[in-house]
Amino acid sequence: MRFLRVATLTAFVFAISSSFAQTIKGKISGTDHQSLSGINVQVDKTFLGTVSDQNGFYQLNNIKPGTYTIIASGVGHESSQQTITLEANEVKEINFILKPSISNLKEVTITASRRAEMVDRTPASVQVLGAKELANQSIVSPNLSAMLANAVPSLAFGTNTTSNTGQTLRGRNPLILVDGIPQSTPLRNGTRDIRTIDPSVIERIEVVKGATSIYGNGGDGGVINYITKKPQTSKPFAAYSYLANTGMPFHSDKTMGGRFVQQFSGRLDKFDYVVSGSYEHTGVYKSGDGEVISPTYGLGETDMYNAYAKLGYNINSKQRIEGMYNYYGSEQKTDYVVQTGKYGSIPTIGVPGKVLGEPGGTRYNHNAYVKYMAKDLFAKSSLEASAYLQSFYTIYGYEPTYFENGGQSTIQSNKKGARVFLNTPFNINKWIKGDVVYGLDLLNDKTGQPLVDGRVWVPDMSMVNLAPYAQANVTLWNDWIVRLGYRYDNINIDIPDFTQVKVLNSTTGGYIGGQTIKGGKLSFNASSFNAGLRYSKYEFFKPFISFSQGFSMVDIGRYVRSAKEDNISKMQIQPVKVNNYEAGFSSNFGWLQFTGAYFISTNKIGTSLVQDSTGWLTQQTAPEKTYGYELSIDVTPIPQVGFGGSYTYVEGKADKNNNNHFNDKEDIYLIGSKISPPKASAYIRYAPVQSVSLYTQWVYFGDRQRFAPKSNGKYNNGEAPVNGVGILNFTGSWQISQRFKLSLGVENLLNTDYFSPIAQWSGMDNDYTKANGMRYQLGVGINW
Repeated sequence: MRFLRVATLTAFVFAISSSFAQTIKGKISGTDHQSLSGINVQVDKTFLGTVSDQNGFYQLNNIKPGTYTIIASGVGHESSQQTITLEANEVKEINFILKPSISNLKEVTITASRRAEMVDRTPASVQVLGAKELANQSIVSPNLSAMLANAVPSLAFGTNTTSNTGQTLRGRNPLILVDGIPQSTPLRNGTRDIRTIDPSVIERIEVVKGATSIYGNGGDGGVINYITKKPQTSKPFAAYSYLANTGMPFHSDKTMGGRFVQQFSGRLDKFDYVVSGSYEHTGVYKSGDGEVISPTYGLGETDMYNAYAKLGYNINSKQRIEGMYNYYGSEQKTDYVVQTGKYGSIPTIGVPGKVLGEPGGTRYNHNAYVKYMAKDLFAKSSLEASAYLQSFYTIYGYEPTYFENGGQSTIQSNKKGARVFLNTPFNINKWIKGDVVYGLDLLNDKTGQPLVDGRVWVPDMSMVNLAPYAQANVTLWNDWIVRLGYRYDNINIDIPDFTQVKVLNSTTGGYIGGQTIKGGKLSFNASSFNAGLRYSKYEFFKPFISFSQGFSMVDIGRYVRSAKEDNISKMQIQPVKVNNYEAGFSSNFGWLQFTGAYFISTNKIGTSLVQDSTGWLTQQTAPEKTYGYELSIDVTPIPQVGFGGSYTYVEGKADKNNNNHFNDKEDIYLIGSKISPPKASAYIRYAPVQSVSLYTQWVYFGDRQRFAPKSNGKYNNGEAPVNGVGILNFTGSWQISQRFKLSLGVENLLNTDYFSPIAQWSGMDNDYTKANGMRYQLGVGINW
C-alpha cells in the first residue's frame, strides 16, 4: 500500500508539473492557406523536434525557459524559422507559412561532408531525391536500380536484372551506403549493392557526384546514400498501409504480382519509433512483343522481403541515442530456363523448363547501427559516435560448364565498423566563420566467394581499414564557402592459403586454375585531399569549383581466383587513386531552376582487370580519363504545372602509350561497362486540383559506337555498339480523403520493344535480352 501511495503521489506531482510546463505549438500552412502535414519542426541546436499532423498542427512539450530558434522545413517547401523567448509556465503559439519549391537546391545534405548543409551552399555536385520524387518513381517501379536511373542524370541506365553491372556514376563505380553503412563489396565486387533495401523505408537519397573518399574505399564515381525514415507524425501511434497489384496490361498471362507495405510510427515524449515490413511478388517479366525475358539474374517471379525498425530516445535536449535495423532478402523461383539467342538478330528469352541448382537471389542483407549524438559540448562542438554491421549473402545462377563439373557461386560479406567524429564551430570575426569536422573510421570487411557445394572460389579475405580525417568548412564575408579536407587510410588485407577452382578460359576454351595459392598480407596507404569554393550571394547564379580525390582497390577477389602467380606476395596489385576536377553552378529564379557542371576524372593506374592474350587477368596499367557534363532545368510557371529535363554526356579513354595524352592513335576508348551512352530526360507535372497529381517522364539513352568488330565480325565484351531508345513513364495519384490515396504507375507507357544498353554493348549472345514492356502498379495507401 505504501508503494501505491508513493506512485500515486509521484504521478500527481508529475501531472501538475506537466500542466505548467513550457509548450510551443502552432500550425503549418502553405501560401494557399492549406494545412501542411509531415513538416519537420525542429528546435535549432537541440534534438527536440516533431512533425506536423494531417491537419498541420504540431506541439513541443516540456521545453525549458529560454530563447530558441524554431525551424520548419519539408520536402517541396522553402524552410522558415522564427526566434522566440519562452518564459516559465508559458504556452507559446508559433505558426508558419511555407512557400512551395520544386527544387532540391535547398534540401539538407549530410553525405557530402558529414555535416548538415544546404545543397546550394555545397562546393560540389550533390543531388537529393526527396520523399515526393521517390514516391513518384517507386510507383512506376520499386526497383531501386531503375528508380535511380530515372532520377539521377549522370547514373547509367539500369540492367533490368538483379545486377548493376555497368551502372556507373559519371563513368566510375559509386559507393552505395545505407545510413552511411557500406553496401558495396569492393574485395569481390558482386554488383548487387544498389538493390539492398526496399524503397518504402527510404526517406531520401543523397547523391555525391565525382570521386570522394569521405566514406573510404570505393567511391571512385561518388556516393549514393540511402537515408532511412524517421517518424512522420507527432502522435504516439500512427500507421500506414499500402497494397498494390502489378502486371502487364498486354500479354498479361502469368505477369500479375503484388506488393504490400505496413508501417507503424510514433512519438511518446522522449521516445520515437518507426517499424515497417514489406513483401513483393513479381509475376513473369515480358518484353514489348510478349516474349518472356531471360530469367538469368532476372526480376520476374521473384519474392522480396524487407523488415525495418528505427528507435530513438532523447536523453535530454542535447543528447540522443538511436538504433536502426534493416533486413532485405529476395529469391527467384522461376519456371523458365534460358533459350540463348544470337547477338544482333535473335534475342535470348525464357522458355518453360526446370532450373538447376538453388534459387538465385540475395538470401539476406542485414544492416544495423547504434548511434550516440550530443550537441553543445566543449567549444559548442557536436559529437556522433556509432557502431554498425552489415551481413550480406547472395546466390548466383548455376553454371553447368563454367566450373569444372558445374557449380553455383555465392558472395558472403560481413562488415563491422565504428565511427567517431566531432564538429567544432569557430567564429574569428563577423566576416570569417565556419567549422571543422574531424574523426576516425574503423572498418573490418570479410568477404569471400564460395560455391554452394563448399568449394572455395575466392577465400575469406579480411580487410582492416583505419582512417583519421579532418575537413574545414569556412564562410568568408557571408557569401564565399571554402572547403578543405584530408583523409589518411591505412589498409591491411589478409588472404589465406587456398586452392583455385578450375574454371573455363573463354579465350582458349580449356580450364584454368587448380593451383594452390600461398596466402599473405597486402598493405596499402592512401592519402586523399579535397578542396572546393562556392560563391552563394546571388540566387540567380551560385558557381563552384572543386577538386576531390577518391581511392579504391581493384577487384582483388576476381584477380586471385584465377591468378597465374602461386603466391600473394608475387601479385602486382596496386590501389587506384582518382582525381576529380569539376566546375559548376546552380541558378534559382523562383519559377526556374537551372544547374550545370563540367567534370574531368583521371587516374594514373587502371581500375580494370583485363585479359591478356592467353586469357589470364592482369590489372590494366594504362592511365584513364573520364570527362563530360550534365545540365538540368526545372520550370514552374504556375503552382499547378511544372516541367523540366536533363542531359548528361560522359566519355572516357585509356592512355595506352602512357605519355600523358589521350588522343594518340594508340589510345583507346573505355568499354561500355564503364562509359554509358548519352542520357536525356524530360518531365511534365500537372496538378489540376490539390487532390490530384499527374506526372509523365521521358527517359532516353543515346548512341555510342566507339569500337570496330573483330575479324570474325563479333565484338569483344563491352565494345559492341549501342543504339538509342526513349521510353515514357507515367504516375497518377488521387488523394480521396485524408486517409485514402489511390495511385497508378505505368512503366514504358507506349510498350516500346527495345534492348537495354548492357544487352547491346556486351556483344554476348547470353546477354542479348530485351527490356520490360508496358507494366503497371495500381495501389491504395491508407493512413490510420
